[in-house]
Amino acid sequence: MIRSWFKSGTPWIWLNAAAVSACLIMIVGVLGLIVVRGIGHFWPAEVTRFSYDEGSGQVKLLLGEIIDTSTTPAAMAKSSGITMAENEETLVQYQIKLGNRDITGSDFRWLQARRVEKQDLPENVMVVERREWGNFYGYLTAVKESGQTIASGDSAWKTAESKIEEALGIYDDISHLEKKEIGAINYKLEQLRLRQRKFELNNQLDDAAKSAIENEKSELKKQYDEIQIRARALYQKIRSAALVAKTDSGKEVEIPLAKVVRIYQPNKMTLLDKIGHYFSKFLEFLADDPREANTEGGIFPAIFGTIMMVLMMSVIVTPFGVIAAVYLREYAKQGFTTRLIRIAVNNLAGVPSVVYGVFGLGFFVYILGGKIDQLFYPESLPAPVFGTPGLMWASITLALLTLPVVIVATEEGLARIPKSIREGSLALGATKIETLWRTVLPMASPAIMTGLILAVARAAGEVAPLMLVGVVKLAPTLPLDGNFPFIHLERKFMHLGFHIYDVGFQSPNVEAARPLVYATALLLVLVIIGLNLTAIIIRNNLREKYRALEG
Repeated sequence: MIRSWFKSGTPWIWLNAAAVSACLIMIVGVLGLIVVRGIGHFWPAEVTRFSYDEGSGQVKLLLGEIIDTSTTPAAMAKSSGITMAENEETLVQYQIKLGNRDITGSDFRWLQARRVEKQDLPENVMVVERREWGNFYGYLTAVKESGQTIASGDSAWKTAESKIEEALGIYDDISHLEKKEIGAINYKLEQLRLRQRKFELNNQLDDAAKSAIENEKSELKKQYDEIQIRARALYQKIRSAALVAKTDSGKEVEIPLAKVVRIYQPNKMTLLDKIGHYFSKFLEFLADDPREANTEGGIFPAIFGTIMMVLMMSVIVTPFGVIAAVYLREYAKQGFTTRLIRIAVNNLAGVPSVVYGVFGLGFFVYILGGKIDQLFYPESLPAPVFGTPGLMWASITLALLTLPVVIVATEEGLARIPKSIREGSLALGATKIETLWRTVLPMASPAIMTGLILAVARAAGEVAPLMLVGVVKLAPTLPLDGNFPFIHLERKFMHLGFHIYDVGFQSPNVEAARPLVYATALLLVLVIIGLNLTAIIIRNNLREKYRALEG
């Protein structure tokens, strides 16, 4: 009976079903963790005030957010050197985000629940999001401008909000001056320097050329000085105002408005206030630049760099993948050599991605990029232009990495087209090229698009090769700007996958950055899921369109 049951294959069906179920459970669990932690990152948490017994009868007031709770068996706690009473079976501890890192020296602390004498949620506690040193927790007492108190007591909060809004507008103006206008002038000055160097190398730097370059330089420097005067005036204005606040220990500190992003009182906020705060933080996350060593602020440069690299990779990999598949299926003689090529293509799909990164660094960057610099940019040497990792080499490397996926998918699509379709087109007088272009490739387009989108989905999540061929922790400028030629393929860029790695493992304050890791990972997962859903929709639409022809 049991032997016949095994011979029927039923146990293997159940075993496969169990394996698939286990995989699905693990995937759903990981995604659930990322979703819960990622979505919760932007919600304003309540700030708790603890009356904590430090020992020897000393009670200290502490302000902070409850991040985590742990329960440790008494035996394990005793082995760690913690004194436990005989009737205590477990040790409950709270992980508190204290903030005020510039004052206390640390962001987090573990508190033993048994030593907490009292905890409450004071309504007037204030959270200050700063550009440096993380959050500040305390109580607003006054607002100063030019060293003079302009508001205190009950009127201080409204005055602080209006002053912060004004300061944020000034900060945006300063950022525009520094990144756009001064950046454009510096770019033009560098181009003038390279032009002068090129004239020198070609022995064409005569008095007329030198005079023209000097005139342009003087005009640019004049513009630069004017912008600097405007920027200094804005800096002086933004530095004159400050918030006066008290910490949980009663220490009074001044926080310059130039370092403040926003203030809010989470314990006093209504549900609508929290929802508004949530979406404000979420939009900042999508649209702003990172700050505080990438542990705060937004990730717009990483989103932009990821999308731009994937688009360039798609433009490169599609024609090469389709042409290779068409040749292997339609033109190449089906024999040993062709089978060997197909085996090689399938094996390339399994090569570790970091190997492609090493190849891209050695061949594309050092060999091709170095030759391009010698031929077209000798005036820049010894500083490389294309002989250094950048957006173009990263896109080409990922195109090479995903090429087997496109080739295999396109070949499978071509193989599914009935031979009678080709024969009918040829019988009507069409050439082989016309048959391919007008009949075969359109019918194979569902498979081509599926292969392309799967390649895009894989490329969007790759990190290892990009660390070698172009991605950086923080890119000072985007690869696309208003300076000619507008698209700068030689520039380094930021990437979502590398951003997760950098913030999660290379950050100076990993604990503080952990929520941002979950939020960024959630965004990357959503991008990849969206690409795969797009692949399915495109494939189904094209399949319906050409189903009648296949029949």
